[in-house]
Amino acid sequence: MGFLKDIKEDIKNNKSFKGRIIVVSYTITSFFRKRAKNKFALILIAPIIIFYKLITDIILGCEIPASTKIGRGLIIHHGRATVLNKNVVIGNNVTLKHNTTIGSKTDLEDQDLGSPNIEDKVVIEPHSIIIGPITIGKNAIVGAGSVVIKDVEPYSIVAGNPARLIRKIEID
Repeated sequence: MGFLKDIKEDIKNNKSFKGRIIVVSYTITSFFRKRAKNKFALILIAPIIIFYKLITDIILGCEIPASTKIGRGLIIHHGRATVLNKNVVIGNNVTLKHNTTIGSKTDLEDQDLGSPNIEDKVVIEPHSIIIGPITIGKNAIVGAGSVVIKDVEPYSIVAGNPARLIRKIEID
């Protein structure tokens, strides 16, 4: 897909106005950020990154670094208090609800131990926390209020603190 088609898809997929603003802003900023191959290029796009941070972080209360690797079709419901670590990897067609934190795990010396990998078509319900070098398998659902610190198998529904398997999703 091309840049403009990606933006049209972002607008179509995100039903909430805030979600559209966040995802379209991310797509535009990420597009330029990926093409900045040296420090001079980063300086040139700095105003775009600053504007993006102003809109998403300060005004809308959603922290998604432009350097985060996110696939196509991201859907953000509400967007308030969504925080992603810059090293998180998110696949295609992932849905994030409000007040979601997806971050890295650190040791006692503040050394980064890794960030989550969210595969395709995952739904993360509100007030969820996903921490550490784990994988959330494709087509999984993370229930509201869950704290996920271990891998989640594909086609699974997990919930709770700590998150536990509720059931497997039937595959037709």
